[in-house]
Amino acid sequence: MTPLRRAALASVVLVPLVAGGFILQSRSGRDGAHLFDQVVSLVADRFVDTLDQSALYEKAADGLVKQLNDPYTELLQPKKLAEFSRHTGGRYGGVGMEIGQDANGGIVVNRVFPHTPAEEAGVEEGDRIVNVDTASTQGWKLTQVSDYLVGTPGTKVTVKFMRPGVSDPLLFHFTRAIIHIPAVPFAIMLDRDIAYVPLQQFNEDAADDLDAALRRLVLKEGAKGVVLDLRDDPGGILDQALAVSNLFLKDGQEIASVRGRNQEPQVYSAQHQPLVPSVPLVVLTNGGTASASEIVAGALQDHDRALVVGTTSFGKGLVQTLFPLDGGYALKMTTAKWFTPNGRSIQKERKLLPDGEFVEVHPDSLETDSARKARPAFKSDGGRVVYGGGAITPDVVVKPDTFTTAEQQFNKLLAPKAQIVLQTLAGYATDLKPTVTRDFTVQPAWRDTLYRRLQTAGVHIPRAEYDSVHTYVDKLLENRVARIAFGDSTAKRREFNDDVQLRKAVELLQKGQSQKDLFVVAQQQPHSGQ
Repeated sequence: MTPLRRAALASVVLVPLVAGGFILQSRSGRDGAHLFDQVVSLVADRFVDTLDQSALYEKAADGLVKQLNDPYTELLQPKKLAEFSRHTGGRYGGVGMEIGQDANGGIVVNRVFPHTPAEEAGVEEGDRIVNVDTASTQGWKLTQVSDYLVGTPGTKVTVKFMRPGVSDPLLFHFTRAIIHIPAVPFAIMLDRDIAYVPLQQFNEDAADDLDAALRRLVLKEGAKGVVLDLRDDPGGILDQALAVSNLFLKDGQEIASVRGRNQEPQVYSAQHQPLVPSVPLVVLTNGGTASASEIVAGALQDHDRALVVGTTSFGKGLVQTLFPLDGGYALKMTTAKWFTPNGRSIQKERKLLPDGEFVEVHPDSLETDSARKARPAFKSDGGRVVYGGGAITPDVVVKPDTFTTAEQQFNKLLAPKAQIVLQTLAGYATDLKPTVTRDFTVQPAWRDTLYRRLQTAGVHIPRAEYDSVHTYVDKLLENRVARIAFGDSTAKRREFNDDVQLRKAVELLQKGQSQKDLFVVAQQQPHSGQ
């Protein structure tokens, strides 16, 4: 048989095989749909308890989503969809408080945002919410109180608080307003000429907030280096990640790409010239750096625009698409994966444990040299080795300070009543606020007073255990008093010497006069990963 005839015969034979496969697949799909309909029908008609038909289908849909074993795919009910929209937008109608729940179920103010109704009314950290309008919050869950406080801008809500050290309740009348949670809470100059800019989320103002900080500190005040702190930044809006990257990358440089099933790869690139194209840049990362933060860190690392310092990022490189559904529902579903410009996948492989927890398949918690070098190696634009295998591996690994054995034991003692401890600490810091100046020093008497207040609040710690960690207690007092009395920027300046990752970043920038110099300096560091 000639080769031509064999080829012709093969092509004829393939047709029914392909057609047969299509028929089998179609029948399989029909069988699955029939099975689903049968189960739903039987449960609706014969289950011992009566079930609402709409609730039944919601449970079925939710069960399907959960069986995908993807922690980022979820069916959003109307209320949760509204909450999701508030968080990603960075703006909502509310009063401007971050609240938490203590060990006894009480609702406590953890933070008051600036320029909000809560701040203007005089709400303080540590205040306890006991009533909203005419309803007592006793027995309420945190989400119930939060849902009640959030509403249409311009509407009113009355909240009754109890304040530590004040016997009578405090009644505040609020008019809900659009609350702006800043992406950049503050930006300061450290060590005379190094700009420090923490970016805490990629909300709708992230790029504008960072742009303003860079214009002030670099273009106006002449910073010779920049530290962009992405530690514990969980990410957010994609467009903001692209815009933030473009503040440093040149027009046309790739920022990231998306690769999904049954779709062409989508490439995202810088669209205009950068604001700061050459000032030496260090990006700080840790295990809380995720999603949009990793897109930025990976792009800047691949293009040799930044030196990444800290510990390995979280490794969330999945793309979620929000599909609106009938009835106010939405399906947030993973549809693709993110890759850095040189082709590294950001996503770390994870598996589902029987208890519902997702853990890394190949954890690198120790971040050893051997573990890093076992990962696939890629090259940056300039030929530096950068590591793949999921997440963003720093160029210079710097681990945060760890607790001493005594401090670990102390924190275990506090853990069951952590919220009460924070409330007591905040209340005492508020009392000290009028008495301190910016250069205050923690006094031994403060430590004694805090101990007595903790005892009164029901946090019983042996005095010997407390005294054994007096340096740690002093740091807790210093940070909280500085933040409440003078704001986040002053608190950060005071804790600079205790932040080993930030200190290393500043040290490297002081040694490198250009980005290229910075890479040379980094190569001389132990465990640099270069």
